[in-house]
Amino acid sequence: MNFSVIDFVVFFGYCFLVLGLGLFIAKRKKTGDSEGYFLASKSLPWWAVGTSLIAANISAEQMIGMSGSGYVIGLAIASYEWMAAITLIIVAKFMLPVFLKKGIYTMPQFLEQRFDERVRASLAVFWILVYIFVNLTSVLYLGALSLETILGIDLMYGVAGLAIFAAIYTIYGGLNAVAFTDVIQVFFLVVGGLMATFLALNAFGGGEGAWHGMVALYNEVPEKFEMILDRSNPHYQDLPGLTVLLGGMWVANISYWGFNQYIIQRALAAKNLAEAQRGLMFAGYLKLLMPLIVVVPGIVVFGYGIDLLRPDEAYPWLLNEFVGIGFRGLVFAALIAAIASSLASMTNSTATIFTLDIYKIHFNKEASEKNMVRTGRIVSFIALLIAVMVAPMLADFGQAFQFIQEFTGFVSPGVVAIFMLGLFWKRATANGALWAAILTIPLSFLFKWLTPGLPFLDRMGVVFLILCAVIVLISLYEGKKDDAKAIHIEKGLFKTDTAFNIGSIGICAILAVLYLLFW
Repeated sequence: MNFSVIDFVVFFGYCFLVLGLGLFIAKRKKTGDSEGYFLASKSLPWWAVGTSLIAANISAEQMIGMSGSGYVIGLAIASYEWMAAITLIIVAKFMLPVFLKKGIYTMPQFLEQRFDERVRASLAVFWILVYIFVNLTSVLYLGALSLETILGIDLMYGVAGLAIFAAIYTIYGGLNAVAFTDVIQVFFLVVGGLMATFLALNAFGGGEGAWHGMVALYNEVPEKFEMILDRSNPHYQDLPGLTVLLGGMWVANISYWGFNQYIIQRALAAKNLAEAQRGLMFAGYLKLLMPLIVVVPGIVVFGYGIDLLRPDEAYPWLLNEFVGIGFRGLVFAALIAAIASSLASMTNSTATIFTLDIYKIHFNKEASEKNMVRTGRIVSFIALLIAVMVAPMLADFGQAFQFIQEFTGFVSPGVVAIFMLGLFWKRATANGALWAAILTIPLSFLFKWLTPGLPFLDRMGVVFLILCAVIVLISLYEGKKDDAKAIHIEKGLFKTDTAFNIGSIGICAILAVLYLLFW
């Protein structure tokens, strides 16, 4: 990509803006204690919760990886985005009230309150490993790949540079710096991302506007606009028809949006329950918009008949071809915004879980607030360092987005089974939950080996049901009474205000229209 002087001014202006804001907030906000560093002193308003949540979610795995899947599979991959919108509503209404009532800092902490320390430790270790070796590494790799494709920067230098950029304000400022810089990041992400899509569609339509380009694209490659794939589709293994809507996709979404530390941590840091719920609803509307930014570009590249060496090169190719001088700096800033915000979020949450769920519980129970903040900063640095060393190894994988979904899917069935039964079944016991945690990865690998023809989303659904059965059978064997640590749902706990209810109905209506249009 040939950058003009204006492009460099815009891009570096964005970099200095984010770093400056992050460091300013870090100095201004209190980060001296664990609540200030890890939960932003529980002071985030709804708009900060919503934008930070989306910034944590939308990263290179969507901008680069999902565009690659759009190139290969088509609009069907948008199910991850659109179903996320309704999942956010479910999480806000039925799970957040319990989590905020418990006053937790981390999801493993909830597991100790509901079950015991063994369950807390096992899931904490799982999450840390997934964050470092799957999430952080994949974001660094895909971000560096875009830098290599667009600017010709060597992959290893790109990986290191992105890690340093995210680390400067994240390690120092904690969640406060991450959350409030995310507001700027999402602005660049949405504006720059939409600009890239509109410019590409306009070019595809012969310069007659983005809408004309979208219609032309649909007519050129109608097979790429099918949301529900049948068995004859070569990509049925990735998105297995109706079971996407009725099966394993729910396991993936509920695990990610309901029980994933680097996502739910924003809601835990909200001023109160109403602000947290409105923040998740706001994020739901942003998710409805995301396929236009992260999926359609890949379909445009396919529509041009471009033969790519790797699908994940689709988005960088589009930027090179259709984004003109003067706009490239803004669009590239959007891409880096998505990458940096996710790196910051994942790094902060890795540090949060290690410090509060492992270090303080198992190594230094008398740790001071200052000591915990220092430990969090050290862990942030180490996590990024490990990810920098591992990230280049992902070059051998094809669709990075599908790689991420499958490998996090080895843990997700156990996570969802443990949390759902822990939340809503009073007889669930700690031993049942522990065995589900122990079995989730071996069972997932076993089914992958025994049933290679079974789509991984269906496999997640099957393993989830088996693990639920394991928890139920062990719990029933251990006793006939409610567990001593059972969650008692009080009357009115799930009551939501009018604004949330109206907004939720709006999301459901929009989703119904989208699926009817592209079924």
